[in-house]
Amino acid sequence: MTRLAGKTALITGAARGIGRAFASAYLAEGARVAIADIDRAGADAAAAALGPACVAVEMDVTSQTSIDSAVAETVSALGRIDILINNAAIFTAAPLVDIDRAETARVFDVNVHGTLFTTQAVARHMIAEGIQGRIINMASQAGRRGESLVAVYCATKAAVISLTQSMGLNLIGHGINVNAIAPGVVDGAHWDGVDAAFARLEGKPPGQKKAEVGAAVPFGRMGVAEDLTGMAIFLASDEARYIVAQCYNVDGGQWMS
Repeated sequence: MTRLAGKTALITGAARGIGRAFASAYLAEGARVAIADIDRAGADAAAAALGPACVAVEMDVTSQTSIDSAVAETVSALGRIDILINNAAIFTAAPLVDIDRAETARVFDVNVHGTLFTTQAVARHMIAEGIQGRIINMASQAGRRGESLVAVYCATKAAVISLTQSMGLNLIGHGINVNAIAPGVVDGAHWDGVDAAFARLEGKPPGQKKAEVGAAVPFGRMGVAEDLTGMAIFLASDEARYIVAQCYNVDGGQWMS
């Protein structure tokens, strides 16, 4: 299939996990892809494995200099950016009385400021070049409601949903659609870290939290990265041209909105 033929995409946090799955799916749909990651070696390895239509760029979404450099490098390598996926994010968990100010600032810097200022840099390029682009932010079911031990992460993902709405309303006047995906529990390295955090905080053996949340999904299992690719392709395609400032749950039925 070639729903994204002729398009170029920049995907942050794409050296592994969901970001890499998006890159693979986009390549299969005819796009060229820049894998952006703070782990340059990982990005290089992923790009080499995915083939010649894929390039690697180093990007630290907490650094404006790094963001601007990665956008410029992507444009130099691929000619333009038609699609941005803001996928880079980090997780934290703690009881309210133990939340650390510096850690909170770091998580907001990656999850919220990274999304905002990467979007800004790419939107400036799209506007200057007259590109009617697509921007997809990765939210979470955690942004839909609070969780006892996950206040900071939930707040950052709620902010991503709010940013998506404001960005979408602002940028559609330039022909740029901004929308978001809210995954549920997705198996992989990210959730291995989440499971380890809950094992420490709740005194559960490794793997127990993951088994519990998987069993609670109405679909009957945790998601995998490939469960999200269909929505990512759709929102980047011309089929979604009339969709603006929305956040779509892809979570096996965990949240209804």
